[in-house]
Amino acid sequence: MNKLNVSIIGVPTDYGQTRRGVDMGPSAIRYAGVVERLEAIGHVVHDQGDIRVSQKQEGTIVDKQLLNLEEVIDVSTSLANRVNEAIEQKAFPLVLGGDHSIAIGTLAGLGEHFKNLGVIWFDAHADLNTPETTPSGNIHGMPLAVSIGLGHERLVKIRNNVPKIKPENVIIIGARSVDPGERELISQQGIKVYTMHEVDRLGMTRVMEDALAYLRERDVDGLHLSLDLDGLDPLYTPGVGTPVPGGITYRESHLAMEMLQESGMLTSAEFVEVNPILDEKNRTADVAVALMGSLFGETLV
Repeated sequence: MNKLNVSIIGVPTDYGQTRRGVDMGPSAIRYAGVVERLEAIGHVVHDQGDIRVSQKQEGTIVDKQLLNLEEVIDVSTSLANRVNEAIEQKAFPLVLGGDHSIAIGTLAGLGEHFKNLGVIWFDAHADLNTPETTPSGNIHGMPLAVSIGLGHERLVKIRNNVPKIKPENVIIIGARSVDPGERELISQQGIKVYTMHEVDRLGMTRVMEDALAYLRERDVDGLHLSLDLDGLDPLYTPGVGTPVPGGITYRESHLAMEMLQESGMLTSAEFVEVNPILDEKNRTADVAVALMGSLFGETLV
């Protein structure tokens, strides 16, 4: 495979939800050896460190619907700027979370450079809630909605380009916990979803073949992977804040990463929701790094 200049950006934030510990995710992933793993494959890795995240205080609530809105805006804006800089420097942005609200910033930074970006959302959840549909007020359940232009105006307009992605260019894989408002939005917006029913029935090979063929037909000019570790079954990734049983297996996940790498389409990625406090001997971070190995071209022979 082509050797890449990989720019690692850590985002130590837990503002998108209420369980403490996910802000330590970037450190756990680094401890699990992500830099060494990618360098061993042959890539040039530049670890840019973590963006600055203010210490968590009481947090802000807007209309009792959006928890920590100001803090999420600050983090998302800083991350968008860093991702934008990485792209301008011809680097491959690899973002380490942090909770999944960070995707708001990642996609805002990518949106100025890719006018027809494809997105694979590897997740147990759809993350398509809005202030009107959210059952919790947690913004980590909203980043995909924000990125297609729906949600709080200040989140939607980070770095001004609205929307960041087209809903018809989004493919969700592994969904098994979808809220009623999200189901309606999926239907309205034409978002392609492979639930665990489809993964079980078709198999991961068919799912990925169909997904990649669909994005090629859409003539996407880039492909971003947003991988929430709760997309895998919690048997393999116990250190996540919102585990949902019955998820994608370890081997299926590696197969998906290998097929993404072989496609030659991938231009950026983020791995989110590693929570060391909930983990067992850093297992979830180890899985994240192993998946990155497959994504970036690691082979057995």
